[in-house]
Amino acid sequence: MDKADITPALVASLVAAQFPQWADLPVRPVELDGWDNTTYRLGEEMSVRLPSADRYTLQVDKEHRWLPILARRLPLPIPETLVKGVPGCGFPRPWSVYRWLEGEPATVERIANLVEFAAELAGFLDALYRIDPSGGPPPGMHNFFRGGPLTTYDAETRNAIADLGDEIDTDGAREVWEAALGATWYGSPVWVHGDVGASNLLVDKGRFSAVIDFGGLAVGDPACDLTIAWTFFSGQSREAFRARLPVDGATWARGRGWALWKALITLVPALKEGRDEAEVAGLRMGWRRGARQVIEELLAEHRGAQES
Repeated sequence: MDKADITPALVASLVAAQFPQWADLPVRPVELDGWDNTTYRLGEEMSVRLPSADRYTLQVDKEHRWLPILARRLPLPIPETLVKGVPGCGFPRPWSVYRWLEGEPATVERIANLVEFAAELAGFLDALYRIDPSGGPPPGMHNFFRGGPLTTYDAETRNAIADLGDEIDTDGAREVWEAALGATWYGSPVWVHGDVGASNLLVDKGRFSAVIDFGGLAVGDPACDLTIAWTFFSGQSREAFRARLPVDGATWARGRGWALWKALITLVPALKEGRDEAEVAGLRMGWRRGARQVIEELLAEHRGAQES
């Protein structure tokens, strides 16, 4: 079953069949739907989240296992799992019902103070990294190796650089990538969110209100959580984000590597399909700038770090 086949009518049927106490509640689309999962609002106080493909089903049990434990130790609300559904009504995968979290996906226009927002996000990640990771899942197919070594995406990154040719500074991109690969991580594994993008951060009345979508959750290297420093923050907000984070220079360099990989694999298909890469990045991931600009900023920051 494809994402397009997951309709409000199907969701209503699943809810009515498995949780009849909620059968009369309306099922409505959300403002910004995800890619890995399809989400609908159920009544006023709940949401339904359904994996969009078989490769995302491993996230269901993981979230039900760990989110209640993490929630008690974090400074902002995260999704609260209520019940887990099973395949039915033609839908072939497990699915979940969550408590609804108020707020809208973060945009610069919705944030009252971007510098404060950046510092609060860093504080949230700091709290996440301090939670005991014992027994937590290591990076793997369940989260597409977020928190794992950058070498996982070495071939894909080099191929993307080659494919882009004159579209970007390929020598500079290779230099940033090589520096990221060489920035050895000596730290102990920590909890990582795995997909810290503006579309997964909620804002209510101008203030940071919640963090959602923990499908990328794992215990590993926190560098994967730093991509937002270049896709959404800049100037003082980027400085505030970095200053509050408990990471060293090598982790920041690996973070540049994660951001470069993500920007490259966003830019390549956009150019091949003749699409506006800034629009693609903004709609799907809540980026403030397009992939090409992200790449340029990464290269400029790396050069500055080498010269200082």
